[in-house]
Amino acid sequence: MSQRPTFREALRFWLKLGFISFGGPAGQIAIMQAELVEKRRWIGQERFLHALNFCMLLPGPEAQQLAIYCGWLLHRTWGGIAAGVLFVLPAAFLLWGLGYVYMAHGDVAWIAAIFYGLKPAVLAIVAAAVLRIGGKALRNRMMWGVAALAFVLLILGAVPFPAVVLGALALGLVGARLAPQWFLATSNHGPHGPRTDGAVIDDAAESAVVRPTWGRAAKVIVIGGSLWAAPLLAAGLWQGWDGTLAQMGVFFSKAAMVTFGGAYSVLPYVGRQAVDVYGWLSAPQMLDGLALAETTPGPLIMVLQFVGFVGAWQHPGALSPLTAATLGAALTSWVTFVPCFIWIFLGAPHIERLRNVKALSAALATVTAAVAGVVLNLAVWFGWHVLVPGGDLARADWFATGMAAAAFVALHRYKVSVPGLILACALIGLARNALG
Repeated sequence: MSQRPTFREALRFWLKLGFISFGGPAGQIAIMQAELVEKRRWIGQERFLHALNFCMLLPGPEAQQLAIYCGWLLHRTWGGIAAGVLFVLPAAFLLWGLGYVYMAHGDVAWIAAIFYGLKPAVLAIVAAAVLRIGGKALRNRMMWGVAALAFVLLILGAVPFPAVVLGALALGLVGARLAPQWFLATSNHGPHGPRTDGAVIDDAAESAVVRPTWGRAAKVIVIGGSLWAAPLLAAGLWQGWDGTLAQMGVFFSKAAMVTFGGAYSVLPYVGRQAVDVYGWLSAPQMLDGLALAETTPGPLIMVLQFVGFVGAWQHPGALSPLTAATLGAALTSWVTFVPCFIWIFLGAPHIERLRNVKALSAALATVTAAVAGVVLNLAVWFGWHVLVPGGDLARADWFATGMAAAAFVALHRYKVSVPGLILACALIGLARNALG
């Protein structure tokens, strides 16, 4: 049985995760799977997948919410706060610095050169995640079919991501009643009670320490809602509700409520509003921000911070451009990420209490199977853009392809650590650029 980490040990891990969480949600979930479940054995496989299933149903960045959930499992409220804050804080500072270089000097080519080598590493991490999650979740032909259907629907663009996840949830609920032999096979419990895999928080670990009550829910809503709204109200009272900061606060607060399906599902909406309606930045600037967010750690939704930074820089009012941009970036990030803590602290105790309900376990297991298809879809999408830039097969990047293949073998066959792999690939990319 693994030893429960101290809060300080967990804090060091969450800080490290904030610096190595490249690759969008698929890569970040893969890193947490490798570190928390397989290497450190702090979270059992069943508990990890149960938490992931719940986070996939929420608006906002699911990887950050999964980190909050795992931190909460280990050290309750302060553990969740530490995990969630440190998951985005390194990216927030790094993207602030890149935003300053971008606006003050207009040249970020060297950033792209440094991070060129990271993309093949991330692709290898995502590919390994597909194998790991699929191996745990796809336990019979029905679950394989759910994963395949989710992949096909997403790759063809026939059904939006939220519909895929909600459809899997509904299928699991119905299937548990009509065909339990197919849907209850992934239940968390065997004939002799909860399974244990020796992790600190495995399936047999006590989960009712935090009991859901109306009083606790009201406390989370009042405190979380007040923290969420406070900077927005301050901006409105300070500069007026027609000021850039207040407009950004209101707009991105609304965006935080509709970001089902991750960043890619909400970026078209944010881009149209920020560029065409508010005029905070131009379309090329929006694309540059997306490129920067894709090559830095943290959730891809951090691109919203870049929008806030650039928009406030170009509309500073009575402030200096850098001061306005810093406030715009901070406000945008605050109203985007604070809701994630509210959803987890509200829902996690209920989800933990309902782990023994067979119908819910079957429904969430079906969501896990769909998630395997989602991760595969992300791997294919990411791989296409990394290895075939511009979508032209004649111009495929064979150097990046070779790096990705070697990185996958190192990760999957030789069990190279994720931080070591990321560092090595970054140095290779930097050396390649230096050599022309």
